[in-house]
Amino acid sequence: MSDLQIALILLGILLILLVVVFNWWQDRRVRQQMQSQFPDGDTDPLMSQLTELERREPSVGRGEAAAADGEHDAAEADCTTEAVIDISFSQPVDAQDLAQALQAASRSGSKPVRYFAECEGGGHRARLRAGESYASMQIAVLLANRSGPLSAIEWSQVWMAAQSLAQQFDGSVEGPEQDDVLRRAASLDNTCADLDALVGVSVRLSGPMPASSVIQMVKDAGFLPFAQQLAWLADSGQPRFTAMFDGAQPKDIQSASIERIDLLLDLPNSPADDHAFSRMATVARDLASRLDAVVLDDQGRPLPESTDQNIDEQLSNLYERLEQAGFTAGQERTGRIFS
Repeated sequence: MSDLQIALILLGILLILLVVVFNWWQDRRVRQQMQSQFPDGDTDPLMSQLTELERREPSVGRGEAAAADGEHDAAEADCTTEAVIDISFSQPVDAQDLAQALQAASRSGSKPVRYFAECEGGGHRARLRAGESYASMQIAVLLANRSGPLSAIEWSQVWMAAQSLAQQFDGSVEGPEQDDVLRRAASLDNTCADLDALVGVSVRLSGPMPASSVIQMVKDAGFLPFAQQLAWLADSGQPRFTAMFDGAQPKDIQSASIERIDLLLDLPNSPADDHAFSRMATVARDLASRLDAVVLDDQGRPLPESTDQNIDEQLSNLYERLEQAGFTAGQERTGRIFS
């Protein structure tokens, strides 16, 4: 074999190695870009589910029995408020393998992503179960929330994640066209913008008071801990309105003293109430009497009791419009949109 032939062979091998290295580098760069758009594993709900699967001893028999019974989880993709991508696997995928693959798919920018799986033997799942295998799944991304409508970039991130998942398990992907998704997102955002309302009143103290004393007095007035907040709860256990201190949640207070308590009514996320505002205003006035303070409206003006009924009527009308639009105040589905 001549020196030229040897050199050509070596050159060919070198070119092959360069292509392999380049493809590896490209794949790594794309994965890093996708991962940067999603939360870290420590806060990823899918990672918490993976941890749960790892803690449980896998049982193929238990999974097959559940699937054979046709058991279904209640939660489903919401085609009105979410864009849904369907993924079909060429072979059933084990729950453990699927959970690991889904680590980067829980959020797209500011839009939460949900996933649902179909068992090999039948059965709809909103949460993966150890010992089961899945023939297909859906990825559902929220079309709009208080951050605005789903953007083209956010949709592309979800679509890339779906394609990557399908490629990993030799599957196929079906989903709506981007233009249709963006149109639906803009329409939902416009609808919800007209139905959204955050109403607040303030209790202005006569001077700075120790933060611990003010917070304790708010608790004594009837506020209870709720999701790292202090909230006035309805009989259902849902918050009617919440309390903030100088614009901060209790856990975020930096100062040793407080000068203002803000009560906030998040209408779509509180149960419907014909006396929503007057109830909050009454609690604010009670706090004011306890703390030698004054109650102010959201414009910083003294709040007269004569306005309570009028504002109640306006909010009741908004509750009705919200219901007519298909969003029941205080429900989880409504909370996904108004978040």
